[in-house]
Amino acid sequence: MSSTTVGFVGLGIMGLPMAKNLVDAGYRVVGHNRSDEPVEELVEYGGEDGGSPAGVAEASDVVSLCLPDSPDVENVVLGAGAESDPVIDGLSEGMTVIDHSTISPTVAESVAAELADVGVNLLDAPISGGDEGAIEGTLSIMVGGDPDVLDEHRDVLEAVGETITHCGPNGAGQTTKACNQIVVSAQMVAVSEALVFASKAGADLEAVVEAISGGAAGCWTLDNRAPNMIHGDFEPGFYAEYQYKDLRIATDAGEAYESPMPQTELAHELYKSMVANGMGRDCNSGVLQVVEMLAGDEARVE
Repeated sequence: MSSTTVGFVGLGIMGLPMAKNLVDAGYRVVGHNRSDEPVEELVEYGGEDGGSPAGVAEASDVVSLCLPDSPDVENVVLGAGAESDPVIDGLSEGMTVIDHSTISPTVAESVAAELADVGVNLLDAPISGGDEGAIEGTLSIMVGGDPDVLDEHRDVLEAVGETITHCGPNGAGQTTKACNQIVVSAQMVAVSEALVFASKAGADLEAVVEAISGGAAGCWTLDNRAPNMIHGDFEPGFYAEYQYKDLRIATDAGEAYESPMPQTELAHELYKSMVANGMGRDCNSGVLQVVEMLAGDEARVE
């Protein structure tokens, strides 16, 4: 049993299983979520209810976050919005906040600066691996911040992730995550196009997936999502609306740095269409449905 208490704010599709893995690793875990049900589930699993973001921070040695977007992090951590009990009100000098959210690199830098003013460290540590990775504790974690602070808390990260990479100073973790989402979206769109093409050409979709998975086209999407896609199963491993948000972060950063992103801009528009058509809470692999709408045909097996 570790003597370290880990706070966890944001117990969603990724955050809750991560918090449970921390409990399994022997940490005392104190959690908070804006809805009560995930907190109740964590308490049943062996965690504790922190009552508020500030309450979590007061009861913890290190605070982890897994929140939807940049404004949520600014609100929950700094009280920049309607949050009356932000994390910062419960922090003590020398503590560390580990932010697993996917947000703008510039926001990560500004939050780190404000926390530094009160003697608190920030590690921007966005994650990749879907809900499977969160459940199994095999996430890839991309970390921006002081490498010594990372080393101090590496054991906490190892309880939730398998690959932990220091990417540079604050903001670098978020830049790396934007790169990750650029590639993920490209895979999702390319696999969707391939499946619709194969279906319209009369090919056996299961055979197509098996054949190309073993060659140069092999990728995470083919291995982990294509079998569900061709059966019309879009239960979320990662919400499409979050993929859309992440691509907006990437394209905005591309604009700021004058980096061309023609393929990412296309993926951004396709995920925008998912959200506009009420599919935002489908899995991000559900972009197949937008390509099917364009084709006027479904790529499915019985």
